[in-house]
Amino acid sequence: MHPISLGDDGAELRPLEPRHAGELLANIDRGRQFIGRYIGLPDKVTDLESSRAYLTAYEEKSAANAGRIYGIWTDGRLVGGVLFRTMDVGQGTAEAGCWLEPSAVGKGLVTRAARVIIDWAITQLGIHRVEWRASAANEASIAVARRLGMTRDGVLRESFLYRGERQDIEVWSVLAPEWRAGE
Repeated sequence: MHPISLGDDGAELRPLEPRHAGELLANIDRGRQFIGRYIGLPDKVTDLESSRAYLTAYEEKSAANAGRIYGIWTDGRLVGGVLFRTMDVGQGTAEAGCWLEPSAVGKGLVTRAARVIIDWAITQLGIHRVEWRASAANEASIAVARRLGMTRDGVLRESFLYRGERQDIEVWSVLAPEWRAGE
């Protein structure tokens, strides 16, 4: 995949690869506390070695069509990303997610990037259902799901133990026919 423009502001979407380990670590370091409020990525990417291992795992997922990870760059700097945490092409399902450092919040970057990868998964891979899971307390992530035209399927009550506390997880989804109708 070549860089994909996310609009007139110069933002781009590109695959994240192990060679970007330093950039990912710097991105996480700039937003470690902010990003870690709801997701465990900052707990997994703590140094260059763990960053490389994280991206290598996604490289392997990508080769097996079991997941993908993409970076969002603005002005040549990695500021966040979107990913398919899981993919099952045979079943036609995928779970999308995101992260963003504070300096990039409020610009629509995640929504625009998620649109690109969801559209690709539905039109190119034949994915039928894309899920978006977020802590019920993560209002920004839930707002992205709404902007993407997803439907709230329900709440998995206290289903996720995160940093010693049980969190409710909202499950949102969009089906391929709904996605196509919304284009």
